[in-house]
Amino acid sequence: MKRREFIKNTGLGTGSIIAGSSALTFLAACKKNNMMNGSGMNMSGQPVPVTEGSFSRLLPIPNTVTGNTTLTAQATMANINGSNISALGYQANGILGPTIRVNNGVNANINFQNNLSEKSNIHWHGLKIPANMDGHPEAVINSGSGFNYQFAINQRAGLCWYHPHPEGATARQAFQGLAGLFIINDAEEAALNMPSGIYEIPLVIQDKRLTASGIAYNPSMGEVMSGYMGETIIVNGEASPYTEVATRYYRLRILNGSNARIYNLALSNNADLIIIGNDGGLLKNPATVKTILLAPGERLDVLVNFAGLTIGTEVYLESRMFDNGGSAQGKQGFKIMKFKITQTLSDSFTLPVALSAVNSIPASSSSKTRNFIINAMQMSGGMNMTGIHRINDKTYDKNRIDENVSANATEIWVFDNSQGDEPHPMHLHGVHFQVLERSGGRGQLTVSESGWKDTVLVMPRETVKIIIPFSTLTGVFVFHCHNLEHEDDGMMLQYQLT
Repeated sequence: MKRREFIKNTGLGTGSIIAGSSALTFLAACKKNNMMNGSGMNMSGQPVPVTEGSFSRLLPIPNTVTGNTTLTAQATMANINGSNISALGYQANGILGPTIRVNNGVNANINFQNNLSEKSNIHWHGLKIPANMDGHPEAVINSGSGFNYQFAINQRAGLCWYHPHPEGATARQAFQGLAGLFIINDAEEAALNMPSGIYEIPLVIQDKRLTASGIAYNPSMGEVMSGYMGETIIVNGEASPYTEVATRYYRLRILNGSNARIYNLALSNNADLIIIGNDGGLLKNPATVKTILLAPGERLDVLVNFAGLTIGTEVYLESRMFDNGGSAQGKQGFKIMKFKITQTLSDSFTLPVALSAVNSIPASSSSKTRNFIINAMQMSGGMNMTGIHRINDKTYDKNRIDENVSANATEIWVFDNSQGDEPHPMHLHGVHFQVLERSGGRGQLTVSESGWKDTVLVMPRETVKIIIPFSTLTGVFVFHCHNLEHEDDGMMLQYQLT
């Protein structure tokens, strides 16, 4: 439900504060408009517990195509958790589209055919491409029609992805299956001789609500506020899968493709996760951690060394509990997928000390600082409700340009969630940025926030400062929370580069 529909249905004004007898009127309106969840209110969002599967089904690997391909958004069937159910996909017989793999410097030519019964489009998340190819929420393709996405790849190696971005329908279309990976390679990366072929494993981690007939998407009002989460964790389109590995290094290319769920990734044997890259490609140097948070829209490029383990050993990629994730996040630990050691191999790979030339942008190079206050509608009178999130007290309006930016400018943007109670992964279209600092909350940057990013997690009570070197790709772009329920509910603004 959109914020304006919520206000209309409940009879609230924009700045309403509910107190006393007005709360009873509000509760009645919520019940009338199906904003109650089960037998009680779920206005601030509740954890959706994960049910682990058997880890007995093989991890699928999406097929790989070049930058000259066709993607067809369609209603199809997918076999998930042993059942054939209705879903959406960019190809027949499964959720997720093919992995598009290209080299820097090539021209992509991707024909999109919309065979859905509604409008859709494709946003190329992480690609620095012209505004008319970016997948703006208003640049939609009607049912039965097509569009030819053509753009040059002019950026460093990295893991990007693609998903629908129609205004008001992004969350549902993505949750029901529309997404895929987009991998860019370049000479700098190739010179590192990273694990490749069968030793490079893409992992698209998502949570779904599975029914006998399909993937359910029917968020309550509380879930519009906290984000829609599922009880089943799927990887590459399969629930609780396993894959067989040898005693050597593997490269895991990980996307959090969930609508709202944040994962605190770790290995069950407490082995190292060696982070070599993030949203915008390789880091300057490898960074070793035991756990790492990954928010919706974020990517990680990770090396894992299975050397020294005996055949038959099972190691799980898991999500551990974490603090300060709001009322609905981080309350449970669970397994995501299983690695089973089935082969002993000698491995000649040596971890490089240095990975890439990443020059830090000094804050002094910024010509302007823009402050973005993350607001939530506050209600008192015993309800203690926060939700319908806004940026600078505004929600998305296609007819309004919120920020005007000069081409080639370097700016600092500050996302202030210091009064907020929900996590917000903030994503900017059309650019990569560097994260300068975090105050409040966790109080520091994570190792995966060095290098280049396009999405940054702003936890409750945190303020995050980023620095952005804008390009010459003029036009209108959006920036928004990548909790897709927040985005669809209006937590998205527009900037124009001129």
